[in-house]
Amino acid sequence: MSSIQILVTILVIALTTLLTRALPFLFFPEGKKTPEFVTYLGGVLPFAAIAMLVVYCFKSVSLSDGSHGIPEFLAAAFVLGIHKWKHNMLFSIGGGTVLYMFLVQMVFK
Repeated sequence: MSSIQILVTILVIALTTLLTRALPFLFFPEGKKTPEFVTYLGGVLPFAAIAMLVVYCFKSVSLSDGSHGIPEFLAAAFVLGIHKWKHNMLFSIGGGTVLYMFLVQMVFK
């Protein structure tokens, strides 16, 4: 990429980020009631996003080939267990990622 293309890319990313941060304040000013649909989406979308990530993580796991999905399921069980115990999403997801990477690189080569 040329310097101009890099500059334009950075400006587009910065403008897009600014718009995504500013538009909610423009559409839903302080003192005005938030529409019920937006409140509903705020309650269900985080769970939907996590569900999509889980489906994405397990979509290519083959129970009949290679490690038979053992590293993936062990890491998922670790994430669930640690999250149930500590209620810390960063610790549970980070720990699960570290465990998964250790399993696939050291144990299930």
